[in-house]
Amino acid sequence: MSAQPWDPTAFRDEVQATLDAFLAEQVDRLRPLGADADRLLVEARATVSGGKRFRAAFCRWGYAAVAGEPSGPAAAAIGRASAALEVLHASALVHDDLMDASDTRRGRPATHRGFESEHRADGWTGDPVQYGAAAAILLGDLLLSWADELLRRCGLPYDLVGPALDVFDLCRSEVIAGQFLDVSVQARGAATVDQAMTVLRFKSAKYSIERPLHVGAALAGADAAQIEALTAFGLPLGEAFQLRDDLLGVFGDPDTTGKPAGDDLVEGKRTVLVGLALESARAAEAGRLDSALGSDLSPADVDELRGIIDRSGAHQRVEVLIEQLAAQAVEALRRGRDQFGWDERACAVLEQLAAAATQRAH
Repeated sequence: MSAQPWDPTAFRDEVQATLDAFLAEQVDRLRPLGADADRLLVEARATVSGGKRFRAAFCRWGYAAVAGEPSGPAAAAIGRASAALEVLHASALVHDDLMDASDTRRGRPATHRGFESEHRADGWTGDPVQYGAAAAILLGDLLLSWADELLRRCGLPYDLVGPALDVFDLCRSEVIAGQFLDVSVQARGAATVDQAMTVLRFKSAKYSIERPLHVGAALAGADAAQIEALTAFGLPLGEAFQLRDDLLGVFGDPDTTGKPAGDDLVEGKRTVLVGLALESARAAEAGRLDSALGSDLSPADVDELRGIIDRSGAHQRVEVLIEQLAAQAVEALRRGRDQFGWDERACAVLEQLAAAATQRAH
């Protein structure tokens, strides 16, 4: 077992280098399309740049838990497979921002807003909003295709890549269906806590942590029992991860999150946090929160709604739930380590990642 500590910053740099190399291949492929293809690639690079790289990390260390740390060509192959999860994430973000009418992502204009602005600046004909939406749909679709390509061509033999692709197929179906459930819940303007938890599980928890772990483990040749044991770790951790995101969507610092203050309130997100607040707040305050969700909120309005959520006890209840789910996940990881003899260092890093995923400010 390697005695070297894991360096998350170096890992993120490695993922970025892998993505940069992959996109460089696409430059030659799309060169015949001319300047418009260049604009698409510039935006593609921006969408896959930065971020916490949790999905790539859980894939990489899911592999290492089962098979030990890779080296040589295998390490490069696992690096490409892990990066595929980040391309999938970029695709989901591009589409998600369009569906939510978000203006920013990571402190820069969301993809649809950027292309919309270019249309206006160049004085083109037609509707700039429609153009921006079309560009975002197409880029999101292209990224989704590239994610599959990057995993399929990662460099490992097909007897390992094939099962990982099966997981990847399931992951994509879950996140797309979960996204549709989310927009349907918002359109109805009502959701129980259980319904919000279902959205959370399928839209985010599974594809953020559980399925990346499964992809990595499948590439390592894991059997069904090991995959199930990783679910016992990854699913509650994924739920805790998204619950933290829900708190940040209401109470996060815009300078840290890269999103406007109270963004989830402005977008009308029917999250577990909001569901708990609506259940527990006094009738008048619950009515105010319910009617204000998804409206044009001033900073004072956002502060008022935050106060309602705090007074309802929902904020603290979600904090406790995050702590409980994270503890449940770590306990399951340790059981799996003891039962299957998983790599000690990989499990230690997975515990480190569990803390980073649930105890964060952005």
